[in-house]
Amino acid sequence: MKMKNLTRRITAITMIMAAIIFLTIPQCLMAQVNYKLLPGKDAGIKVLGSSNIHDWTMTATGIESQGDFKFEGDQLRSLHAFSFSVEAKSLKSDHESMDNRTYKTINADKFPRIAYKLNSAVVTPVEKNKYAIKATGELTISGATQTVVLNVTAVVNPDKTITCTGSQKIQLTDYKIDPPTFMLGAMKVKNDLTIQFNLVYKNNQLLTKTN
Repeated sequence: MKMKNLTRRITAITMIMAAIIFLTIPQCLMAQVNYKLLPGKDAGIKVLGSSNIHDWTMTATGIESQGDFKFEGDQLRSLHAFSFSVEAKSLKSDHESMDNRTYKTINADKFPRIAYKLNSAVVTPVEKNKYAIKATGELTISGATQTVVLNVTAVVNPDKTITCTGSQKIQLTDYKIDPPTFMLGAMKVKNDLTIQFNLVYKNNQLLTKTN
């Protein structure tokens, strides 16, 4: 009888250990890694707009961004905790007077950063090493926040960096911003803007080692 009880206990312990190992294996295979923005001449954020006179572009340089990309083997499966922020006064056009008027319009002294924070994301494979990401999050400009959906194309490069590109249309009035005017009202900026982004991310641990 004692031998039977001992055998049953050993069998139960073995089954429990097997179940723990079985449940743990997928977590081991599914690696979630923090990636940070990799600065470069081709990476950045641009704001494209137009007026009654001509089109214009402002380019941002003061960008901070990171996200947790989850891989299963070589396949990108999900994205979590993604965010980016832009220093408002790092936005530059070809005209200093326009830059200064823009900073005043978006109240850059009071709200020095434009920020995006991810709420949820759906990752869909498109082809080898290329993915479509539908990212829903909160975009804050000049202290006002709106929910936006970013359609991002993500490419996992041979060096394991991740390039994320896309664009998003917004309206200034959605952020309680009145479209500015210049030259005593002769030039009037239109309400619609397009934000274009080309951002490259690298595994934060590898990025730290190279710095």
